[in-house]
Amino acid sequence: MTRKKGRNAGITLRFEPYELHLKHVFTIASGSRTTTPVMITTISWNDLEGYGEASMPPYLGESHATAQAFLSKVDLSPFSSPFLIEDILTYVNRIAPGNYAAKASVDIALHDLVGKLMQQPWHRIWGLNPEHAPNTSYTIGIDKPDVVKEKVREASGFKIFKVKLGGGNDKEMIEAVRSVTQVPLGVDVNQGWKDRNQALDMIHWLSEQGVIYIEQPMSKMAVDDIAWITGQSPIPVIADEAVQTPADVEKVYGAYSGINIKLMKCGGLRAAYTMVNMARALGLKVMIGCMTETSCAVTAASQLSPLADWADLDGNLLISNDLFEGVRISAGKVLIPDLPGIGVRKI
Repeated sequence: MTRKKGRNAGITLRFEPYELHLKHVFTIASGSRTTTPVMITTISWNDLEGYGEASMPPYLGESHATAQAFLSKVDLSPFSSPFLIEDILTYVNRIAPGNYAAKASVDIALHDLVGKLMQQPWHRIWGLNPEHAPNTSYTIGIDKPDVVKEKVREASGFKIFKVKLGGGNDKEMIEAVRSVTQVPLGVDVNQGWKDRNQALDMIHWLSEQGVIYIEQPMSKMAVDDIAWITGQSPIPVIADEAVQTPADVEKVYGAYSGINIKLMKCGGLRAAYTMVNMARALGLKVMIGCMTETSCAVTAASQLSPLADWADLDGNLLISNDLFEGVRISAGKVLIPDLPGIGVRKI
């Protein structure tokens, strides 16, 4: 654990590595894993603490080592108050390029602390109605049909499932899910398809199976192919790997129907809120998503969910060793805690 203390108002940053254990092997088009490294951060000021988290699945290119190296450079001493959110986060973003999950861990902890100082949850500070939070999907990773069926049965209360495709058994995956439930489905290909004609044919078939959106059907580099698919697709095509930060939102306009915003990709709540507003201004649909995370980061993301068309906030449900209590799911609906800050308590 590392402690860095500001000399003016006693602003203190602590961070500690942690390893999440998944309940099931999690397989997507690019590979499988059973654990996810995270970094838990705490920002303290006077007698209050704010909690944050960096979740670092392999494709982000971050790790415990990179997060520790970045966070060790964060010096809060020039800042007299945590209310200086813009100044603090602008400084954090300029320390080094990339490191968006590590940056998100500072952003989330800072928002949690400031919300606690204001004695309000962030959805209320933003003027959002928690009743407008959508149902969240529950993610079904690529697997054998019998395992897929069991996963769906275990999550029978959810009103929408997101099914991972791109592993060469796409129709088998959908048919296995459909043998158990008829609720709407989303699918996420994680760049797994290579041919745009075959992709469009599959999308038409998926639409007939009750699929309501598709994420990242081809490589994020195949912009022309994806734009061609989007122009003919019967369902919305959502950018995931193709959009990371606010600077990417305009770049995907015209090629996709919407964007998937994740705190770990963009650097936290400040950037995510900006991306929502940019997307709406461009007429793009919005999904609020997550990685495999504790309830800390998932609950932080839930504060934005009333602004979204879809939520995919199940990362905390996929792990067996959560450190926090926060957002709850009731009959599939996101229930944002009426607690100050991001709305979590440490277990």
